[in-house]
Amino acid sequence: MAAAAQLGNLQEEATCSICLEYFTDPVIIDCGHNFCRSCITQSWEGRDENFPCPQCRETSSGKNLRPNRQLGNMVDIAKQLHLPPVMPQGENLCEKHDEKLRLFCAEDQRMICLVCRESKEHKTHSASPIEEAAEEHKVKLQEWLLVLKKQEGYFLESKVKEEEQYKSMRNKLRAEKNKIESEFEKLQQLLKENEQALNRRLEEMEKKMTMIENANITKLSNQITSLKALITEIEKKSEAPAWKLLEDVRSTLSRCNNVKIQSPEMVVKSYKVMVTLDPDTAHPALLLSKRGRRVRETDTAQPLPDTPKRFTLYPCVLGSEGFTSGRHYWEVQLLQEGGGWEVGVAAESLNRKGGITWSPEGGVWAVLGSGGQYSALTSPQTPLTPREKPLKLGVYLDYEGGRLSLYNADSMELLYSFPQAPFTQRLFPYFGLWVGAELRLV
Repeated sequence: MAAAAQLGNLQEEATCSICLEYFTDPVIIDCGHNFCRSCITQSWEGRDENFPCPQCRETSSGKNLRPNRQLGNMVDIAKQLHLPPVMPQGENLCEKHDEKLRLFCAEDQRMICLVCRESKEHKTHSASPIEEAAEEHKVKLQEWLLVLKKQEGYFLESKVKEEEQYKSMRNKLRAEKNKIESEFEKLQQLLKENEQALNRRLEEMEKKMTMIENANITKLSNQITSLKALITEIEKKSEAPAWKLLEDVRSTLSRCNNVKIQSPEMVVKSYKVMVTLDPDTAHPALLLSKRGRRVRETDTAQPLPDTPKRFTLYPCVLGSEGFTSGRHYWEVQLLQEGGGWEVGVAAESLNRKGGITWSPEGGVWAVLGSGGQYSALTSPQTPLTPREKPLKLGVYLDYEGGRLSLYNADSMELLYSFPQAPFTQRLFPYFGLWVGAELRLV
């Protein structure tokens, strides 16, 4: 086996890299590489200066061809051993010139031979040795591999959360259905029709929910499958030989570029809901628009009835819609900062007539802005240092996840996310305004 390997080395050393035959009248050029005299002469045909080496591309100022008699003697020995010249593997030959593919054209993104390099088609193009090009593309593929694996993990996490959320909702629906059935069993036959009507409504809700769930889960599953296939392909290419890695690499990179990378912020906005202000909760000093989408603090209190829902001590107002499940996102435009503002959510049990403890323990999860300073209403308050002044706030509520997060809605910079804790009450969008502050729901 060792002798065979040595003979193979002898064959390779006695072979011209241009014609791939045994050297004929071998000559050595300035860079130290050897070629048949006729081969290198033909390669430089038509040049008057800057004569490049077909193997390393180093140029020389003149046609300095020095006979290499020792190499010629070695070729004679190889011929006497009756060894055929070394031929490259079939899969690594140029289809047009039947020459070994040694270079990679950066502009055309394909492998070429030395003859192609000198042709009009590639003469002005940038080309590099296959091994170097393979290393560069391997780095690009590895970068995409990290991005795609991270995206795969995010989709898997989203899928699990979706399944858990729908499972919880389905259990609640089924529990409610069982409760209704149990109660109606105790009633007279006169209520039977009402029982059936309510059951039908619950079944329709469950059916619609299941359809939405199946569609969402199927979409996520398809995205995960597609990503897995692309990741597997890139992993195989990264481990393949240089010529195999570069084969059809443009198609692989094109499909990578077509992957729609979804950040968590994009997903948050997909849960956007329409929020309106509840005039029955507004403090008399707050002036609401007719559509309930804008509120301003005024100096003069309005003559409003003192209902149980209305705030009478502090200038606050709640949203009309309360939440006991699901994920919800809404945005608030800060039109006038005034003396300050508070934006977040509040529990249904929040004191409307007396003192308020502005913290999650008191039933308020919100961010405060006043005089260019910002803080989260925790106990004690948590100072915030956003990169830029927020002009529009995004509020994201994940009820089952027990989390409330507030963003700068323009840049989607996370301002603050309250520590995860289970919600036990109905939560309402919450707004506090001080000394001329003005907000608008968008």
